[in-house]
Amino acid sequence: MRIAIGSDDIGLPLKDVLAGYLAELGIEYVDFGARDAEPVDYPDVAKVVAREVRDGRFERGLLVCGTGLGMAITANKVRGIRAATVHDAYSAERARKSNDAQIITMGSRVIGPESAKTVLKAWLASEFQGGGSTRKVAKISELEAAEIETAEGASTPPSEEVERVASQR
Repeated sequence: MRIAIGSDDIGLPLKDVLAGYLAELGIEYVDFGARDAEPVDYPDVAKVVAREVRDGRFERGLLVCGTGLGMAITANKVRGIRAATVHDAYSAERARKSNDAQIITMGSRVIGPESAKTVLKAWLASEFQGGGSTRKVAKISELEAAEIETAEGASTPPSEEVERVASQR
């Protein structure tokens, strides 16, 4: 497995710990993030890592900033990417097993190094289970495609969308 990793300057210390942990586990990674305390904007790092994963050069990605939230929001703007902010092992496992998240994000101001290792290990050990989740992940992809289409000029009448959701209850 190859993993693309990155952080902004705030997430650098935790990213370095997690990079060392990946090395201990024998997992190959490439670091696309901050290398020192010089300010680095998290959208710049998240964009690169997400595109590397989307384009198939890496199977998964790991991003770290202050909360993990900005990295996840940015990575999720890249078509085809499912990034989840995780700070506990159960959420990390479910992000992969149920949501097929290729990228996880963590916050260096939220989680400590040892807990972060536990979270990372849980995510690395998990694979997408398919089953009932396949339909849900497909709906995420359909929404993404529809939003792109809408941005290019097409639209879905709001009443049609409301009726479709209501009929699923």
